[in-house]
Amino acid sequence: HLPPEGAALRRSGLGDQLRHLRRRDPAHVSNEASVVGVLLCNTGSPQAPTAPALRTYLAEFLSDPRVVDLPRWLWLPILHGVVLRSRPRRSAALYKRLWTDQGAPLIDISQRQARALTERLGSGFVVAMGMRYGEPSLATAVEQLRAARCERVIVLPMFPQFAEATVGSILAAASPLLGSLPWAEVPPFFADRDYITALARSIEAERADEHLLISFHGLPMRQVQRGDPYPEHCQQTADQLARKLGLRAHEWSLSFQSRFGPGRWLEPATDELVCDLAAEHPRLLVICPGFSADCLESLDEIGCELAKTFAEAGGQSLRLVPCLNDDADFMDCLAKLVRAVA
Repeated sequence: HLPPEGAALRRSGLGDQLRHLRRRDPAHVSNEASVVGVLLCNTGSPQAPTAPALRTYLAEFLSDPRVVDLPRWLWLPILHGVVLRSRPRRSAALYKRLWTDQGAPLIDISQRQARALTERLGSGFVVAMGMRYGEPSLATAVEQLRAARCERVIVLPMFPQFAEATVGSILAAASPLLGSLPWAEVPPFFADRDYITALARSIEAERADEHLLISFHGLPMRQVQRGDPYPEHCQQTADQLARKLGLRAHEWSLSFQSRFGPGRWLEPATDELVCDLAAEHPRLLVICPGFSADCLESLDEIGCELAKTFAEAGGQSLRLVPCLNDDADFMDCLAKLVRAVA
């Protein structure tokens, strides 16, 4: 059973603020000459595939209490005394494998998404891309929207499924930056018909006779137990996607990837499940619908590392469906969602 729409926002206190902002100046809604800003947000990437750049990026990312919700007195000494001494070097090596002349794939794709969204929305809208961590920052993007004299802003988190660690963190960071500027957010679109259709088409373009594995980013169970709606959103996306594709129960599986640190996480774990699937389903096609743009977690964790794990378990082939990125159908979907809020 899904919580009522916006329940997670109400828990964080942002829901009441959004309702207040939407009420405060109804003239903006009917003024066709006003400029609407769109703040396109994603997690972010390091500035370079080097240990120093990763240390800076990870320090900001892993200091966010919505990402790692352990008590600060416990977590911060571990972060600065252990994690940031070893993980940056390992992560830099992974980023080097997928770094391009355009830089980090996530940043390059996000820029393409912003341009595509600008084209679709047309006059009256200004799109600025900002990352929750790293550069270009949310603060930089908000300043761009202010410079464009936007009279209100639509915040577009590029995460279809709501989690406090992603969408919740973005909204909490954006709120003080926007200040008195009226704003609203595009709600989670995990079950949007056009989003599901775009996902289905991307799979149909790749799939032969493989078993479909739908892998979402994981979440610690302690966050789920506090009422985070994320697992229900993931399940709805997977169910609707399988239904759209006409798949029977034995033709697809759902799993969660990217576990980090101790404690229980959402299950089944992707890296463990593929080993179990290898004997019965030697050919796998994997899609990561929780990511709107290809990144380290899709390109390397799934496309490289998981493929090796599957082969070592006896599997024949594991292929990755690209994220929706700047797919035309997906961009049309996002433009529709923005207009619905604007």
